Amino acid sequence: MKKSNLAIALFVAISATGFQSCNNKPNAEMQKPSEEVAEGGTSDSVAVDATAAKALNYQNMQDAFKGETTASAKYAEYSKKAESEGYHEIALLFKAASTSEKIHANNHKAVLEGDGQTVPEIKPEFTVNSTKENLADAIKGEGYEISTMYPDFLKNANIAGNQLSLVSLNYAYKTEQKHKPLYEKALAAIENNTVKSLAKVFYICPTCGNTYDGSAPKRCGISMTSSEKFIKITSL
Repeated sequence: MKKSNLAIALFVAISATGFQSCNNKPNAEMQKPSEEVAEGGTSDSVAVDATAAKALNYQNMQDAFKGETTASAKYAEYSKKAESEGYHEIALLFKAASTSEKIHANNHKAVLEGDGQTVPEIKPEFTVNSTKENLADAIKGEGYEISTMYPDFLKNANIAGNQLSLVSLNYAYKTEQKHKPLYEKALAAIENNTVKSLAKVFYICPTCGNTYDGSAPKRCGISMTSSEKFIKITSL
């Protein structure tokens, strides 16, 4: 997504979703300047902290881009594996997730390039196992992103004051919270032999990657994008 489109979405993404990172206060040095600064001087410690925060944010965005690029490629292969094992509905789920993760990767890349950062080419590395094992792997991966990776990245982006990073990271963070339950539902369906009851259509928001199974609202619950623009996944 282009940086201009991310900028348009900034107010809605930050004010509507209210992610936790914005409530976290910066460290003491960032929050309360020394007396020397207050009197019009300079503070080397504050400058160093700000520079370090920006550098860490860029590294986080690079890591997020790599992770989402890998996830997109991996889920695409998981989709093929599910179809080969006769799990058509789960194959559609993985295809939808692959599409969503690609949107996240493109958003992260747009932020980095917009800030003049070089984005290296990623060669995804992963192993394809049985569909049941692949679902367990996906659940584990999404769980890590939800509980640790994206919350930490959001805190760092907030300290760095990079608003577009906050938007892009929050889009991914909120969407992964949708993906994990879908994978858990699919895994339970395999165990209960009810795979055919799973959704046979998915809708993906092209702005944030938000994923809906079965039906979708008039507007995306994360980015407020109109459903008329949603990507519909009904076949492989």
